[in-house]
Amino acid sequence: MLRRILGWLGVYVVLAIVLPIAMGTALSLARGWPDNWRSANWTSSGLLAEARNVSEAKVLILASRTGRWKSIFAEHLSIVLKPRGAAQWTRYDVVGWGSPVRRDAYAADAYWYGNRPYVVKSISGPEAEKLIPAIEMSIDNYPGARRGSYVVWPGPNSNSFVAWVVRNTPGFEAELPPVAIGKDYLGAGLRFGRAASGTGAVMSAWGLFGLTVAREEGLEFDILGTAIGIDPDDLAIKLPALGKLSLLDLLR
Repeated sequence: MLRRILGWLGVYVVLAIVLPIAMGTALSLARGWPDNWRSANWTSSGLLAEARNVSEAKVLILASRTGRWKSIFAEHLSIVLKPRGAAQWTRYDVVGWGSPVRRDAYAADAYWYGNRPYVVKSISGPEAEKLIPAIEMSIDNYPGARRGSYVVWPGPNSNSFVAWVVRNTPGFEAELPPVAIGKDYLGAGLRFGRAASGTGAVMSAWGLFGLTVAREEGLEFDILGTAIGIDPDDLAIKLPALGKLSLLDLLR
């Protein structure tokens, strides 16, 4: 019996961890990466329209693959805001040098280490207009804002920042990508919190191991910061390096 259990466990490890990481590594190497920070593309990707051409208020969460070898495993999240009638976007990121929280350090829809961003969450109109002051207040109160508080793994990092703002802003809810490593870091020790989508709960042990059970996220096991799980709501599985693979995306 023990031998059979160990055999199934070995199959699970290979299919759910080793194989996805190997495939993610191959895909990342095929894309290539810049030699260093200075040689990477940080310009506007053209994802967003000019702010002056967007009259309504907008709240966005953007994600893109991180740089160099980290791009195999992780994405970087940022928050982008635009009040109604504003002539420019406002972008918030957390970085690993100097004062972590940065405002407009990059173009609103900038490439990140040369990787094109995509929209994780978009809120428009009166709902966004109401949320923006509350989001900015949460950003001002972010507990990891002091110099030297950033920890690339398991957190608090750039994704911990976005997840913290989402969780601590009433009415701001978003299902965050499973490869946003650090999104479920809740602090040292065994911690409990609400899922970022607002539809369930998260348990985290030092950000190294954890569990999310929620209607939108589905069932996620957090292993060393990355998620493995199933999402019945989107007919999807979640795997290290590869992220969320949804049957619905194939049918569209």
